[in-house]
Amino acid sequence: MSISFKDKVAVVTGAGAGLGRSHAIFLASRGAKVVVNDLGGSLDGTGESKSPATQVVEEIIAKGGQAVANFDSVAAPETAQNIIRTALDNFGTVDILICNAGIIRDKIFWKMPLDDFDLVMKVHLMGAVYTTRAVLPVMKEKKYGRIVTTTSAAGLFGNFGQTNYSAAKMGIIGFMNSLKLEGQKYNILINAIAPLAATRFGEPSGIFHEEIKPFLRPELVTAMVAYLCSAQCQITGDILSAGGGYFSRVQIVEGEGIRFDPKHDVTPEMIHENLSRIIDMQNSVGFFSITDELNKSLGPLVRG
Repeated sequence: MSISFKDKVAVVTGAGAGLGRSHAIFLASRGAKVVVNDLGGSLDGTGESKSPATQVVEEIIAKGGQAVANFDSVAAPETAQNIIRTALDNFGTVDILICNAGIIRDKIFWKMPLDDFDLVMKVHLMGAVYTTRAVLPVMKEKKYGRIVTTTSAAGLFGNFGQTNYSAAKMGIIGFMNSLKLEGQKYNILINAIAPLAATRFGEPSGIFHEEIKPFLRPELVTAMVAYLCSAQCQITGDILSAGGGYFSRVQIVEGEGIRFDPKHDVTPEMIHENLSRIIDMQNSVGFFSITDELNKSLGPLVRG
């Protein structure tokens, strides 16, 4: 089986470099018509340049693909709408949205200006919200859509100096968890990629040693992203970790827990005495929706 994107239209935000560039070039190589969106700013979100997006478009066209550039910001409803309008004006529809645009403004929380927190949230979380909101009417009408959001291990597990980035990346998971339920009826599937790649995002922290950078090519992440964008993909609401040839599902899970008799009071002392059982994750399970979780936690009460 060969996965093709012939006759599909994809919008990739933050596609002027790194992961976004890799995603856009690969989809175009498999037949997709691609909107290459990039504001062309620096890592901290300042400045603008048309060069990054334009260069990626030129590279795609030179290889026989189809692409157009867009230079709007994802961080406002109006400009996010312009990104989707670029696809509609040039290609007539949108089948795929990859929310990849992002910035970083790292600093320990009590020293971080709140403006830095707000802007990172706006670009990462609200950028995904605004572009998704803009594209949903198109996908809903055609009863088809594939949306890939970009989360991070920093959001899933935490990272020193990145409270703003981590909050935004975990917020994307909450956004996805509910949208997956709303989109299923219309064959609109949404998943999240947690990428690990040696791009400019990792440069300030020096997180990657030079000897492992060759093994952290963005293209190794793109393989999973492309699958999630394909018609063959039928999963929704999943978090997929990808990087360095490693792929895995990440899930928010709940432990087996214990149950006190709700007819009687529960005290802090009882919590303390049973804490080891309460926090034990040996028999943990994941849930597709809040309904599933409530069936586990409250179902026995209803069933008597």
